[in-house]
Amino acid sequence: MIELNETIASAIDNAVANAVPVLVASSSADGMPDIAYKGSVMVFDKDHLAWWERAHGTTLANVRENGQACLYYVNRAERQSFKFFGTAEVIDSGPVRDQVMARTIQVELDRDPERKGVAVMVRVDKVIEPGKEPMVRE
Repeated sequence: MIELNETIASAIDNAVANAVPVLVASSSADGMPDIAYKGSVMVFDKDHLAWWERAHGTTLANVRENGQACLYYVNRAERQSFKFFGTAEVIDSGPVRDQVMARTIQVELDRDPERKGVAVMVRVDKVIEPGKEPMVRE
């Protein structure tokens, strides 16, 4: 069973403050991989991660073409890491986009002064934490 608990939320939601931003891996429809740091990744609720996508680059194009994504958090100082696998969806407008924007850290919003970003919501289907049994959506 998947549950993005308080331990995970604390790690992810403080990733940039702790100088360990989350890496997002995506791939195009034809399978070309890409990886990028995303400073605004957050635990949205017990089933979803989200981020404010302000770059409008390869990651966004890949998510639109092929929603499969992997997000990787590693904090070596705390000896903590998580790999999240799931299906990403772009939210171009509406209340969920606005909620993600409202919860985005200020440093990321400052890089998008015109608020042209979009929300990306990832339904997490699997979480791997070293030394523990994987959490898998039932």
